[in-house]
Amino acid sequence: MEDNLHSPQRRLIELRMASADLDDLIQRAKTDHPGEDLTLRRLKGQRQQLHDQIARLEAQLDPPELA
Repeated sequence: MEDNLHSPQRRLIELRMASADLDDLIQRAKTDHPGEDLTLRRLKGQRQQLHDQIARLEAQLDPPELA
């Protein structure tokens, strides 16, 4: 059971959920505080880091097939 909590698949799910949460925060920041460019840039940077982590993990879990 403990191994399942730390599996790469579980981590991928957690990263995708965190990315969705950041998407929501970014949308709210755009509508609630449209002039706060620094906050938006930081949130978007965090989201990009998550997307990079997701891409790396997906590549590890499902490596491309050799032709």
